[in-house]
Amino acid sequence: MEKSGLASIQLLLRQGAVVRATDLKPLSQMPEAGAMLERLGVQFAQQSDAVFEDSELIVISPGVPADLVALETARARGARVIGEVELAAPYLRGRTIGITGTNGKTTTTALVGHILRESGISAQVGGNIGTPVSAMVETSRPDQWNVLELSSFQLETIAEFHADIAVALNVTQNHLDRHRTFANYAAAKARLFETQRSGAFAVLNADDPTCVSYASLTAGSPLWFSSTRAVTPGIWLADNNLWFDGELLMDAREIPIRGRHNIEDTMAAAAAARLAGAPLTSIAAAVRTFKAVEHRLEFVRNLKGVDFYNDSKATSVDATLKALDAFSGGLWVILGGKDKGLDYTVLRAPLAAKAHAALLIGAAAAKIAEQLQSAVPLENTGTLEQAVRFAYAHAQPGDTVLLAPACASFDQFTSYEHRGQVFKSLVQQLEPGQ
Repeated sequence: MEKSGLASIQLLLRQGAVVRATDLKPLSQMPEAGAMLERLGVQFAQQSDAVFEDSELIVISPGVPADLVALETARARGARVIGEVELAAPYLRGRTIGITGTNGKTTTTALVGHILRESGISAQVGGNIGTPVSAMVETSRPDQWNVLELSSFQLETIAEFHADIAVALNVTQNHLDRHRTFANYAAAKARLFETQRSGAFAVLNADDPTCVSYASLTAGSPLWFSSTRAVTPGIWLADNNLWFDGELLMDAREIPIRGRHNIEDTMAAAAAARLAGAPLTSIAAAVRTFKAVEHRLEFVRNLKGVDFYNDSKATSVDATLKALDAFSGGLWVILGGKDKGLDYTVLRAPLAAKAHAALLIGAAAAKIAEQLQSAVPLENTGTLEQAVRFAYAHAQPGDTVLLAPACASFDQFTSYEHRGQVFKSLVQQLEPGQ
């Protein structure tokens, strides 16, 4: 009964369904949901097997595993179990750009929306970023693009939903606590391409083997992007320039968001926007005016020569690797949170090369410490507040304090946004004399 669940209820009611709401938490712990359900006249029952017994359709939020025993039982008796994105699909007007990947989804989705709007092309942005797809139905129009960030949780249950332009940025280990194997995780993302129709386009990372494999699954036409070589048809990086099918798009050094991964995200966004009708000159101009997404390598402040960066959205090991790659050295890196079954040993080499120390917080601290032992000095600070204070007390002018946790936030925070806001607040409270 969070944003997507409440949006689903409102859409279902508009379509004439008889709706019941459920959640593992009692309604007393969800005052916002309680107030809305009461206003809408929707019954609530705390989650149990019995809740699903007479349902014809069950709409699950992204955070709910699709293989719960109660849901498997419901399927066996003929109930349809879908996610919120699939629910919205038949009612969403206009064409759709669907963007998935382990890292960079939010930045790329926001950038595509920015480019289209700056190019005079009507677009609305949502999905896993901001507005649930069900809540976008009423504002959708036939002449408009729906630019959607889509997670593996949202994609694993789609069937009728299809993207006119589908984008895969990269696929690396993530959410193994939910999907159990990398193959399952990659297959969930593959649904975005398997459901495409003839005449569609698939924008794919030519440097990522899993993304490359999606080309054989789609009825759409592939368009590639690469930071290592020329690709046709597609967009590539060579000698600090971005080239689109051999035509110069822009100097990559003009991209205002730092890090090589953001060059890749920009190429993917440019490809999607070009396919949606944006001219190359408009794309380049829009990229130059794009502001970094909050909690994505977001500069917070400089205090006594020390930079503070908030990358709270780095909730996977690969995202943290990309964050580390954006800096030359002098790092104090804050790691930890709720473990997602990931392997932290791949952080050993970049941390050894670039970090003064790793400051460990949250439930995953012990596992991370075990896997990083002897690679880099470790400090088990426990909380984000202690980590910030320790880093500032020991940092020298020219150093950078980087929050890039490689973990989910749910052990100590309600979301990665909450974690990032707390980090920024703690940093802003620091004083030069401390």
